[in-house]
Amino acid sequence: MASRPPSSTREIVPASSHALAVRSAALVSRGLRDLARDSNWLIKKVFTGPAPRLAISSAGQLCAASPVVRHGTERVALYDIELATPTMTLSVPGEPANSPVGQPAAFAWSSSGRYLIAAWPGWSRHLHAFDLHAKSSLGSFGSFLQFPEWLAWSDSGRYFASTCGGGAEARVRLWESARDAKERLPFGRAPLSEAGGPRSFDELFGGQLFEAESGDEGAFSGFGRCAFSPDEGTLASVVEIEGEWADDSIVMLDVPTLRRQQAFQVQGRVTGLAWTHDSRHLVYCSAGQAYRLTAGSLDIESLPFGAELVACHPHLPICLCFSSWLRNSAKGRLFVADLNTLAAVDEYAAEGIVDLRWSLDGSKAYAVTADGLAYIYEPPLL
Repeated sequence: MASRPPSSTREIVPASSHALAVRSAALVSRGLRDLARDSNWLIKKVFTGPAPRLAISSAGQLCAASPVVRHGTERVALYDIELATPTMTLSVPGEPANSPVGQPAAFAWSSSGRYLIAAWPGWSRHLHAFDLHAKSSLGSFGSFLQFPEWLAWSDSGRYFASTCGGGAEARVRLWESARDAKERLPFGRAPLSEAGGPRSFDELFGGQLFEAESGDEGAFSGFGRCAFSPDEGTLASVVEIEGEWADDSIVMLDVPTLRRQQAFQVQGRVTGLAWTHDSRHLVYCSAGQAYRLTAGSLDIESLPFGAELVACHPHLPICLCFSSWLRNSAKGRLFVADLNTLAAVDEYAAEGIVDLRWSLDGSKAYAVTADGLAYIYEPPLL
C-alpha cells in the first residue's frame, strides 16, 4: 500500500486557514463575552415603544410599526436586536406621507430571515413581500377585505398562510411558493386553497359554532394564531370565540388542501402556539397554562408550568416560554423548559414580552417587549 506523503503543514486536519481564522475569531469573541457576564441572558434596549404587534426573525432582526413617531405618524421599521439599532424603514409604492399611530400590523419572516411578508393599514390591502438582503420590495399578493389576524410561513418556505376574523367572513388561506424562477414574488397572487366560515368547520364541533349569532357571547369570531408543523403536513389554527370568558378551540388542517383533520376545545384564550421540531407535538398556551398535544390524537397533557407564549427549539426537545405571572413575585419570567424532563433549566425575570424566536441554528433565542426591551438567551452548550 502506498503511503501518503508527509504534509508540509502543521494542520491536524486539512482546512483552509481563512475558515479556521473566522471560526476561531467567533469562538474567542464568544468566550470573552461569556467571561464578562454571569448569566445566559443579555438585556438590550432596541427601541422606544409602544409596539404591541411585532415579529422577530431567526437572524435576530425585528419588524414593528415604528414606535418612533414623527409629527403624528409612524412607519414599518426593522431593527437589529443585538446591535440595538434601526436598520431600515420599509416602504411600498403609493405609501401616504402620514399614517395614524397605533394601527394593527401583521408580519411573518421566512425561516432564514431573508424575506418578510407584512400587512399594514398604511399600505394597500394586500400582503407585501420584501427581500431584506436586496433591501427591496418584491411586490404584493393576496388582497383582503378583513385585516389579517395572523401570518405564518412554513420552515422550507414552500407554504404561506394567513388567517382573519370577521365571523362568517373569517378565512384561512394558503399559498404555495411560485415555481417559476422568473417570478419576483415568492407566492402566486391567488391562494392555492382556502377554508372559512363556521359552517365549514361545524361538523368538527358538533354543530356548536353556528348556534350563536355573530356578536353574541359564544359565537364564532374568526381565526387567530396559526403554525405549520415542521414536516409541513399540518397547519394548526386557533378558532376564536366571542366573549370575555369564552373558550377557544384549535383546528388541525391538512396541507395543502386545508381539509379538516380534527379539532378540540381548550380552556380560555389561546395566546401561544408552537410545534416541536419532530412534528410529533403541538405546545400551546391558554388561560396562562401550557399544554402539549400529541399529533394525530386528542391526547392533551397539562404541562407543569404556566406560560402565555412559547417557541420550540428547531432541533432539540426544549422550548422558550414566557409567563406574565410568577408565584410570590410581582413580575413574570422567561424560562427554558426541557420537554423530556418537564423542568425549567434556565430562567430570567421579565414582563411585557410580546414575541419569542429561536435563531436558525438554535444557538440562541430572542424575546422582545412592546416597549422595545430585548432579552437574548445565549447559553454556552446549545
